[in-house]
Amino acid sequence: MRLAREIRKKPGVSEMAALMGTPANHEILYQAGLTEDSLDAGPNDLVLAVEADSGALALEAIEDAKVILTQARAAGGEASDFSPSSLAGALAAAPDSNLAMISVPGAYAAKEAMDALRGGLHVFLFSDNVSVDDEVALKREAIDRDLLLMGPDCGTAYIGGVGLGFTNVVKPGRVGCIAASGTGLQAVASQLDALGEGISHGIGVGGRDLSAEVGGLMTLHSLDFLADDPDTEVVVLISKPPDADVLPEIESALKNFDKPHVVCFLGAENPDWAETLEDAGHAAAAILKGESYQPENFFAQAGLRERIASLKPGDALHGAGVLGLFSGGTLAHESRLILEDLLGDVSWNEETGRHRILDLGDDRYTVGKPHPMIDPESRADMLAASAADEHVGVVLFDLMLGRGSSPDPAGPLARAIKEAGGKGRRPVFVASVVGTADDPQGLDAQVGILEDAGVVVLPSNAQAARFAAALVKPELLGVG
Repeated sequence: MRLAREIRKKPGVSEMAALMGTPANHEILYQAGLTEDSLDAGPNDLVLAVEADSGALALEAIEDAKVILTQARAAGGEASDFSPSSLAGALAAAPDSNLAMISVPGAYAAKEAMDALRGGLHVFLFSDNVSVDDEVALKREAIDRDLLLMGPDCGTAYIGGVGLGFTNVVKPGRVGCIAASGTGLQAVASQLDALGEGISHGIGVGGRDLSAEVGGLMTLHSLDFLADDPDTEVVVLISKPPDADVLPEIESALKNFDKPHVVCFLGAENPDWAETLEDAGHAAAAILKGESYQPENFFAQAGLRERIASLKPGDALHGAGVLGLFSGGTLAHESRLILEDLLGDVSWNEETGRHRILDLGDDRYTVGKPHPMIDPESRADMLAASAADEHVGVVLFDLMLGRGSSPDPAGPLARAIKEAGGKGRRPVFVASVVGTADDPQGLDAQVGILEDAGVVVLPSNAQAARFAAALVKPELLGVG
């Protein structure tokens, strides 16, 4: 990913991809227009593809990429004395291991995961492109062996308070979370950390677990796991709503679940469940303190009208559009739900519509490019371009901190926003930051960078979405 970023900086180069030669990546390169014919490259081959103003520039960029790769290899120094090439070799070197992290192409991931389960290991399955049939088989195997199968396409988990994948540095604690896997879990974990609480386990079950095909297998198994865990006192469930055929099983399991629990199925219509990720974190913390939690009415809070007036939008934003540019799929989904409730129709990953939410972590935006949590440059370009769209009055976005994310995600975004402001027209930029004081990027420092660029930073994604809505629909203010 760093290689691709460096090559894209070359004059005349518009796109660059560095991918392993798997069949899925062949298709990705073709769909991105980076290849015209089939490639003679296998899964163990590295494919370098460049789009440039001329063939000569493309060939020059590829040669430069080869040099960078050679230099990186030379700088790596001597390899360790033992570098296992198989699961069996790794277990021989570390026989006390009880968890395997698997990140291989989807075509091979199911076999590796099954071997790990049969070897008595919990599995964190980062790989995507695993078939539904394989997912079901893996999860049934894990349940039969009383193990966890986290994923597939699991980006975030915490086991025993230790983060796996993209995680924030949070306190170990008494809250067990079950989530699809990614930014929703990060948001709740960071919220709990800010409230002085921590995570015992955060189990990412994968985005399809609550589908009719998978049937909530790992969600139900994880509830049993956390019920038996002595370090877990409160459980939080985070997801989009389960399939209608799966929901009764989840509700039945929760009815018989002995520990206090909070449910946040974003978009589900149940008054007893948390409406937002922020509410889920606060509700769990309140239970641990022996208190009750009642969400405040955001639009009736003191000082909100004055804060919006200080931005001097006047009537210029009334009826204008909101554009959401998100790196987190769960946060994008939550924002869309909130905005639709307040403003009406909001399009999803579409180029049309007054109000639009784009999940820039979706495959359609990451073909041949790194995820925006890893490399914020492509989103920075979109933030800058938004200033030229006369229909956009508010740009709403998230910022994800933590291990695995860019070392300075706010920097490129802030520079792009400042440049946009220098071109005359400027929308209002509204953001939330998911992170903790102990994250390597520094929560306060990243918030400060955004605010210095004129971004309005709210304490949560839900509050940021509501603030954006109030900017374009001022009649929301002060509603009791």
